[in-house]
Amino acid sequence: MRPFPVIAMNGLSPQMSGQEVNRISMLGLAHVGDAVYELLTRSLLCQQGHTGVQELHRLTVARVRAEAQARTAEKLLPLLTEEELALYRRGRNTHVNSVPHNAELKDYHAATGLEALFGWLFLQGRLDRIEALFAAAAED
Repeated sequence: MRPFPVIAMNGLSPQMSGQEVNRISMLGLAHVGDAVYELLTRSLLCQQGHTGVQELHRLTVARVRAEAQARTAEKLLPLLTEEELALYRRGRNTHVNSVPHNAELKDYHAATGLEALFGWLFLQGRLDRIEALFAAAAED
């Protein structure tokens, strides 16, 4: 078993170099980004005053499902830098092994790209950028 390196942390955010983050597969970045995006969504819903567990779950699922994330990705595309857009596209174009029954393939790919972007930003400790993108996504 390989020993795992200790990741430098700034609060709850890892501080990995761009080179270290770029060694992670797109699906690995999406794995992290999925958790980041869902945590932000759950936090936002609580801040908005939603308190019932069933209500929180229903609203969270509605916002983090592939279809909703695909719409969010479309909304954020004009705001992305060239580097972020390239990363999003690489994540979107990554081959996935399975797609949930309730998701269309194009939506699932777009959601994977969005999650990869959020994971990439998070692992580099670029929390200000995550905050700006998530705020833009949350605007109605």
